Amino acid sequence: MRASVFYGKGGIGKSTVVSNLAALFAAAGQRVLLFGCDPKSDSCYSLVQGPVVTVMERWLEVGDAELSLDSCLMPGRHGVECIEVGGPLPGTGCGGRGITKALELVGDPDALRARYDVILFDVLGDVVCGGFSAPMRSRYGDEVYIVTSGEFRSLFAANNIAQAVRHYARNGVRLAGLIANLRGLDGELDRVEQLALSIGSRVIHALPRDEEIAKAELGRVPVVDGSPSSPAAVALRDLYRKVAELDPNHRTIPRPLTRGELDRIFLTPR
Repeated sequence: MRASVFYGKGGIGKSTVVSNLAALFAAAGQRVLLFGCDPKSDSCYSLVQGPVVTVMERWLEVGDAELSLDSCLMPGRHGVECIEVGGPLPGTGCGGRGITKALELVGDPDALRARYDVILFDVLGDVVCGGFSAPMRSRYGDEVYIVTSGEFRSLFAANNIAQAVRHYARNGVRLAGLIANLRGLDGELDRVEQLALSIGSRVIHALPRDEEIAKAELGRVPVVDGSPSSPAAVALRDLYRKVAELDPNHRTIPRPLTRGELDRIFLTPR
């Protein structure tokens, strides 16, 4: 059984990566849960064909007494089960509250692990506050993947996430590696590999920029289903195989850079 947590800067493509991996694991016969932990509630949009109803919305509708995990699950493509934690109305509360409430429904992490073969947490990573760190802090996930481009702000967020992984290493959490979701910049993969090397990790795989992803998502399907021969779909299938075959011994406790080290390595003063 594997429970993997995917972090990264907002808009970096975590939901695209996670939803496609969920589809591929499920198509291979695994019992899969996609656990969307972003207040935008878009993690499973390409898997669920009907309306997406979040834990927070269900909670407001039925109250504590009638709220349950099963009442919040949504069926997705290939048999993936999906849950979106959601969040409060913009400007009215903490974005991490939905994650906390959803994990209260689950209770014991071992009970969730017994129910599925694969659990994929899709978590906003601009800030790793108490709510957004809950999958690591409360032992629901034990391996972390960081999705990043070679842009400085994305690398900056990745390094911050590595700090959180190091902090929760006492709970058994380890960094599985970085996933490079490339923007097509010169020398971009080199920068991602430099960060991985600097923090004591590695790049698991690199994904190319591909317009077929956006086209597939407009049709609410993962690109591995909507455009299976596209460069993005080919790369995502390669990523799936590497994640599925990952040797646990290759997971590490990262050594995040200081702010000064990050600036010296990746910024070029003008």
